[in-house]
Amino acid sequence: MNAILSSDTATVEIKPLGAELVSFKRTDTGLEYMWSGDAAFWTGRSPVLFPIVGSVYEGKMRAEGGTYELKNHGFARNREFRLVESDAARAVFHLSYDDETLAMYPYRFALTLTYTLEGSTLRIQYRVDNDDDKRIHFQLGTHPAFNCPIGGEGDFEDYRLEFEREETLERFFVTGGNIQIPDKSEIVLEKGTVLPLTRAQFEEGAMIFRDVKSERVALRSDKSERSVTVSYENFPYLGVWQPQNAPFLCIEPWHGLADADRFDGELKNKELAVGLEPGEYFEAALVIEVG
Repeated sequence: MNAILSSDTATVEIKPLGAELVSFKRTDTGLEYMWSGDAAFWTGRSPVLFPIVGSVYEGKMRAEGGTYELKNHGFARNREFRLVESDAARAVFHLSYDDETLAMYPYRFALTLTYTLEGSTLRIQYRVDNDDDKRIHFQLGTHPAFNCPIGGEGDFEDYRLEFEREETLERFFVTGGNIQIPDKSEIVLEKGTVLPLTRAQFEEGAMIFRDVKSERVALRSDKSERSVTVSYENFPYLGVWQPQNAPFLCIEPWHGLADADRFDGELKNKELAVGLEPGEYFEAALVIEVG
């Protein structure tokens, strides 16, 4: 059963499969901000990326002396979370290790997502606990998809990303199989705060930015009064993606990145992999405001 949160200005719906945010509407206009999951473009809406971000080289992940098969972005998005707490303003979803996860990922963990709605602002708190008796390693990422154009107002290329701080954004690339392409990058924004969006930017897949200074980015257009603002805590990398000509845009804060081509190291050596000792935990947050 899906969890539904409501306030005076917005309603939110989250499904237990993947603890995935599937709807975020303004109650005053009825406008839906989240992508519908239409299979013609992409069935996702806001999957959780765990225990990896992107893909592992040749589909194989190495950890604790073993080799494991893991699909793109890990398994959390395809697992049923338990709804352990829910009221009109808050929902808590929990995923813990079991025999199936241990066959893919050799660590005992707990992953908890706490959704809190206040007005037109939704906060998603991510917590990973080490429930093992040894050090565990993982990556964590977000993948929310927002309708763009928002409410059908204007065209996609009328929209822009506005960063809270001046940025020089160097774009890195991945293959169609979501593996890093070594030594390929380009500067898409130099000492500025506004990145205009074009369809051509996504002809080679996602735009990936390392070490973004800003902790807030907004999707806006002069053709619309509507906007989406995404803030993030403890997610140092940012992905921006859409399938070619799709009517949505993903704004994806990450703590991790896909394997480089021919990477043969262990999970603990992957880019931005988090390590936790027994009993330790890691937290990060994503905040979405719809206007």
